[in-house]
Amino acid sequence: MQILTNRFQEELKRHGSYSFPFLISYENLAGYETGSFLWHWHPEIELTLVTEGEMFYQINQLCFTLKKGDALFANSGVLHSGHMIGKCNCSYTSVTFDARLLYGQENSVFYTRYLQPILQDYSLPAVHLDGSENWHATAISLIQEIIHSGSEASEAFEFDILSGLSKFWKLLFLCHTSRLPATYVNKRNEERIRVLLSYIEKEYASRLTLSDLSGQIHLSCGECCRIFKKYMKQPLFEFVLQYRIKQSMNYLRGTDLPVTEIASLVGFQDSNYFARVFRRITGCSPIKFRKSAEKDST
Repeated sequence: MQILTNRFQEELKRHGSYSFPFLISYENLAGYETGSFLWHWHPEIELTLVTEGEMFYQINQLCFTLKKGDALFANSGVLHSGHMIGKCNCSYTSVTFDARLLYGQENSVFYTRYLQPILQDYSLPAVHLDGSENWHATAISLIQEIIHSGSEASEAFEFDILSGLSKFWKLLFLCHTSRLPATYVNKRNEERIRVLLSYIEKEYASRLTLSDLSGQIHLSCGECCRIFKKYMKQPLFEFVLQYRIKQSMNYLRGTDLPVTEIASLVGFQDSNYFARVFRRITGCSPIKFRKSAEKDST
């Protein structure tokens, strides 16, 4: 399993319906290939509650270690990904919702006074609710209540969800004052990262060069690598290798193509090198992965 995105890394999954844009998802990292979900974004706000284990969570250029009982507020439109820690599974519940549930229309006082200042604050991509501040316990409790209301789906449960979301947002608005310095966030660099991710998704099977990649964002090769590593917390070509390996898993699982041909289809010129990289990233050989996938499907 993996998150499906378009060429701009926007998630394709629907988060509820137009009439009620709200969704609760019960997830675990072991369900994703290599124990992580890929970088993606969506216009909806996301609240994540860890129920078992730990997760390494990245949002834009920020990194968080989420432990059991922790929660995370992720603002609209932020790039994010999550990874296992020490190959141990992590279970979590995700709540996604469109902000218009809270403000109704853009000229309302709720939007201009309470929603817009946070939604358009690029220095506030996320808030880690880990108990380090007094209001965190109340915020986590509200998230738990929202999840309970959504999972029970009793008569008129939408009112309970809306009430819980409103209380959470009021608390966030009133209590979260520790904004990051404006110089810490560069919206232009965030856009450059999205361009690079889109280009890699489209051209990963080709022979990618640093010159090709840096040319997409009109920067020098060195600056391109520096910005990518700052935001993504890994070297540019390590990301490319991991992306190619994840794409190869689809071929190994869903086709009978030889491993040598699959290696070529995902951008490896040398099948032996492909096998070495595959083992380093996944912990097993391509052939063993294919056999395991066949066994799981029967």
